[in-house]
Amino acid sequence: MVYDSAIPLHSHASSVTVFNGLNFSEWHEQVQFHLGVIDLDLALLNDKPTAITDTSSADEKSFHKAWEHSNILRLMFTRMSIANNIKNKSLAGTLMAELTTMNFDGSRSMQNHIIEMTNIAARLQTLGMKVDSELVAS
Repeated sequence: MVYDSAIPLHSHASSVTVFNGLNFSEWHEQVQFHLGVIDLDLALLNDKPTAITDTSSADEKSFHKAWEHSNILRLMFTRMSIANNIKNKSLAGTLMAELTTMNFDGSRSMQNHIIEMTNIAARLQTLGMKVDSELVAS
């Protein structure tokens, strides 16, 4: 069964306990159950298939397409059931790691490098994180 309707997907996701950082076991169990009920657990039950090639069979192509579809919707479903503050913390961590590991490698102009660093710092500030200007200038 391929699940095409966003409304039932959202309906199922909204009935899952929101993950708040303290209730992983309960949340994980509910997510697995609901994904199974709506037949989107293919990506949970199977490893990612190998890339499609010219020699791939019709069954391999079909499985790859079904797995990709299941994985995309599974990720969307999971994101819908995670508290916003957790999502923001994750994004902030990713942005901070990107900002602190950026090196000027000469592949673009220094001006573009600084603009990119400034943009990341601005995104962090919208998430409530103060970024020291010395970090951006370094």
